Amino acid sequence: MNTFASYHPAVLMLYFIAVLLIAMFTQNPVLLALALLGGVSFCTLLERPKDFLHNMAFYIPLFLMIAITNPLFSHNGVTPLFFLNGNPVTLEAVLYGLDIAAMLVAVMYWFKCYNHIMTSEKILFLFGKVIPKLSLLLSTALRFVPLFKAQIKKIHQAQKAMGLYASNSYVDKLRSAVRVFSAMLTWSLENAIDTGSSMKARGYGLKGRSHFALFRFTARDGLLSGAAVFLLALVLLGTALKETAFSFYPRITALSASPIAILAYLAFGLLVFLPFLLEIVENMRWKALLSSVPKHGALSLSDATPGKDDKK
Repeated sequence: MNTFASYHPAVLMLYFIAVLLIAMFTQNPVLLALALLGGVSFCTLLERPKDFLHNMAFYIPLFLMIAITNPLFSHNGVTPLFFLNGNPVTLEAVLYGLDIAAMLVAVMYWFKCYNHIMTSEKILFLFGKVIPKLSLLLSTALRFVPLFKAQIKKIHQAQKAMGLYASNSYVDKLRSAVRVFSAMLTWSLENAIDTGSSMKARGYGLKGRSHFALFRFTARDGLLSGAAVFLLALVLLGTALKETAFSFYPRITALSASPIAILAYLAFGLLVFLPFLLEIVENMRWKALLSSVPKHGALSLSDATPGKDDKK
């Protein structure tokens, strides 16, 4: 599943900015629900099922914690549901907590997708000439995340093989964790210094230095960027006309069902599900191509044995 990742880095960056721009600065529950569903759907294609379910074990409690915490500390609203220690728990605070939780989890999922798609090479290609030091820092930080996790696993397994985890006491586990952290800190500093020295030796950031890149802007990149800009413009039009405006305090406002609002919802829904749809369409095309290839069975014994005409 790498159809969407094969697009030009500038187009991918434009797409993620368009999605995150709406998801981070809206309170509309419809838009946030679409952003959350789109991010989760895209992550199902980028991650292995085991990793996806493991991450869900973190995001679901986080969602519930945020949704429950907000009405306990915020008592705004005009519709009290019940009283807790003399403080009202309002319907507006409960729904606003769900809204904020959906926004936070949706943004985290989209940043996870961004981390999968936007590799260090793409970031260096986009910002290497404009802000070389910052782009190197960002690409190195993103690259260190998977390397850090893999190195922690190696050090943990090495120390376990040496018998350093023989005891089940909490003191022994704490000491082992401190040893792993110390080794990881040293390794990360050495790796960062080596990377910086290597890039400096290659003349990174110098004026007049040429850059080699395999990325070329093609017609399909222009089509995707045009579609993303057009869909974003429709959503921003609905926002500018206040057709997608929504408020929880002091009273919950009604969702607009005007044609412009519905058009904005459809546009944003198509925008967030665009990578998922591209991957599905490409997968269907690939399966159709495989089914069109004639299947040749194994040769029979009579076909493999030369006949009289063959001997002649």
